[in-house]
Amino acid sequence: MEVQSKIRIMKVSRTLIVVGSLLLIISIVLTYKWIAYNHAHPKEQTELTNSTKKANPLRKNPIGGKAKNKNHVQNSLAKKAAKSVANQPKFKSDKLFKRIPVIPLLDVLKAKKQPSRGQSIFFHETTNFRRIEKNAVVQLTAREACAIESAALHNPGLTVFVLFAGATHRPLSEDPLIRALHNYKNIRLRHLNLWRYAAGTPIAKWLKSGKLFKSKFLFPHVSDLLRYVTLYKYGGLYLDLDVVVQQNLEKLPPNFSGAESNISVACGVMKMSPGGLGHKIATMCLRDLEANYNANKWGTNGPGVITRVAKKQCNTENIKSVINNPKRCNGFKIFDANAFYAISWRQWKDFFEPNRLNVTMKRISKSPVIHVWNKFSKGWKLKTKANCAYTKLAKTHCPRSFAAAGEYF
Repeated sequence: MEVQSKIRIMKVSRTLIVVGSLLLIISIVLTYKWIAYNHAHPKEQTELTNSTKKANPLRKNPIGGKAKNKNHVQNSLAKKAAKSVANQPKFKSDKLFKRIPVIPLLDVLKAKKQPSRGQSIFFHETTNFRRIEKNAVVQLTAREACAIESAALHNPGLTVFVLFAGATHRPLSEDPLIRALHNYKNIRLRHLNLWRYAAGTPIAKWLKSGKLFKSKFLFPHVSDLLRYVTLYKYGGLYLDLDVVVQQNLEKLPPNFSGAESNISVACGVMKMSPGGLGHKIATMCLRDLEANYNANKWGTNGPGVITRVAKKQCNTENIKSVINNPKRCNGFKIFDANAFYAISWRQWKDFFEPNRLNVTMKRISKSPVIHVWNKFSKGWKLKTKANCAYTKLAKTHCPRSFAAAGEYF
């Protein structure tokens, strides 16, 4: 009996050992898979909401600060990112972007290389703007990339800043358009936080009132606001993302805008000096926007602002009388429509129709900048092989973006 008991005990012990070993092996495998999954799919910290904040295994400081990654990423993609972006961890975007590997954009206010006052060109991208910032990826159309590239190509002595009010990250393995832009050393892609960016400007208190967010045209109205804030903060040259730059712009007057017609000044191309008259004009624009903001009208807060300010500066209600007459406006020049808006918005199709190629190219031949009216033309599906004014312009003034666009531009 004693021998049989010992045998039973030995069998039970062996069974326990085998089961224990299997459980240990399973736990090791599951742990390994969990670690591997976290390396491949690191969770990203979300914004604070009213009552919750999700934890992030890649703990990070506010935008612009360095993040500490406790888990060393083994794959070669992350190593490549670490070399190209000093001390920046690999992040992933939210579900909207299907976990595209991304890295954070530098905050324009915290980046080491700040815009040189009066020596920079600015573009703003606001279509991903959200009142509560979330992780969003930089997205540019081929035509937007063309505008940026053309400005950088023809103005190598100026730095081109593309400020994203909504996007906070850029793709790790960049799309062809962004890769094309990175061939230019004078292009900077930056993020901005609207509230921090406007702090210390005449519009900051009004912005906190929330009136901006009652707009029926939020993205355009955020863009309207930002262009005047930027010119107030830095001076320099502001351009819309639906332009093509044809010439060097460095020798243009220090303070100018361009008339769209004999009764209206447009705000798609503007330059203001960082001090003196330019700073005064930018201040007037911000105060006018606050006083006359209209959430229900598309143009009141953009071209409406610079038109009203020009009338005050020039002491007249007649825009036609001050076009190309800077003395009448005490140093502020208003170019005629041929400078930037030679093709009016009513004729926007001329850029895209082959039978209008020759007449359109002739009309814009002396324009430093042309405007292609994205509000109307964005829905026009244009093949890169099309023989029209816009493809001809793109091949010449933004060749890298054109080549990267693929079948449609």
